[in-house]
Amino acid sequence: MTTGVSVTVEQGVAVVTLDRPERRNAFTKEMGRALGEAYRTLDDDDDVRAIVLTGAPPAFCAGADLAGGDGTFAAPDSDTFTASPVNPPAFDLRKPVVAAVNGHAIGIGLTLAMQADIRIFATDAKYSIPQVRRGVIPDAMSHWTVPHIAGMAAAADILLTGRTFDGAEAVRLGLASRSLPADEVLPAALDIARDIAVNVAPMSAALSKRLLWQTVRRGYGPEQVAALETELHLRVMGKPDAAEGVRAFTERRAPRWTSRLSTQWREVAPA
Repeated sequence: MTTGVSVTVEQGVAVVTLDRPERRNAFTKEMGRALGEAYRTLDDDDDVRAIVLTGAPPAFCAGADLAGGDGTFAAPDSDTFTASPVNPPAFDLRKPVVAAVNGHAIGIGLTLAMQADIRIFATDAKYSIPQVRRGVIPDAMSHWTVPHIAGMAAAADILLTGRTFDGAEAVRLGLASRSLPADEVLPAALDIARDIAVNVAPMSAALSKRLLWQTVRRGYGPEQVAALETELHLRVMGKPDAAEGVRAFTERRAPRWTSRLSTQWREVAPA
């Protein structure tokens, strides 16, 4: 039985595809487990420098699979239920994650995209987090990701109404980095990921990403951020990649990074 998630890796970029096109990639528990497993595997692979999350056309993800009818959101029969079925979430990976939201993204389809670092939306697709219109509430930590990415006013507008909007409005609301015609979304995301894979030092990206997300997660003030920036500078200054970055720039060539997250990573401690 297919898990509904497929993975390809080429030239340092992993493409993770929600892959149930016959159901518009409607989300299942099996997909949640498979996506988490894919994230863990790719995060541990030094040959992967960036990850693109997308959906098999014609949609990104139509939300929870409603094949169960009015029993879709029945009370769980065990204590294993979680409203965040993808573990780890994209923001906990050390690799940059670009969401290529190439079609409709509804419910958990959109809340999972909000866990990515960079989001590109299809301009004419439909987006919503409509759980309040289904008698449940938004999931995948969206009560944290949406207000921190787009602000409290936009989060209240989206989460409390469950209304539908398009990619252009998603950009105006601050949910998306940009919107493009649907067939240009994945190529644009791949361009970003390939640029990261070649030109961004793996350790630098991982440390900067940790600091970005920990800043909002832990409510750091500017003094705490300054202290952590200093600490993390001291981790990378004097290392081979710090010399290689300058050398490659002055020699006008692609850098040859040697840092390896698999053996050199140390977690960023709270300030």
